[in-house]
Amino acid sequence: MRYSLYIYVFSLMLCLPMQPAGAQQASKHPPSVEDFSENSIVIASAKYLGATAETMAKVVDHAFSRYGIPTAVIRGEELSVSAMLGVRYGRGTLTFKDGREETIYWRGPSVGIDMGATGSKSFALVYNVDKPEDLYKRIPGIDGSLIAVGGVAFHYLRRGRTVVVPMRAGVGYQVGISLGYVKFSPTKSWMPF
Repeated sequence: MRYSLYIYVFSLMLCLPMQPAGAQQASKHPPSVEDFSENSIVIASAKYLGATAETMAKVVDHAFSRYGIPTAVIRGEELSVSAMLGVRYGRGTLTFKDGREETIYWRGPSVGIDMGATGSKSFALVYNVDKPEDLYKRIPGIDGSLIAVGGVAFHYLRRGRTVVVPMRAGVGYQVGISLGYVKFSPTKSWMPF
């Protein structure tokens, strides 16, 4: 069972960078967030994640009611695998309200009562970050999710004033609860710590 999980994750890792030309073009120019209002975030996240606006309205409303308008958003893709111990890798674009964009990578370990593997699109709301360097640190969180085809999962990461609310939709299956952190950086690395 454990070896088949590793083979599945390895297959996902090989397939992720090999998108068709049309898919690569679409990811270079994702739907824009006209302003960072709740309505614009709902529409942009629903289009990017391929979810319904009704589903995304519930998720985004939850974050807006706790933290208000975000200072940035991250759109990207990620892979995760877990069997008590887990690991997550992602890459995307950090976009600020003023239109600045930076490529960003994230990775992190987790430990908990969870199992599964997913390949997903990620749309994250970022709070209290004025420049990319403010995000380049380890941000802990608890992830409890059930991700299935067409499902959307979200949780909160927080360190000091910095809050990140990742929302994910993708393929695969992951169930359980885990404790870990995500480390954001300007460069790619396979070392999860």
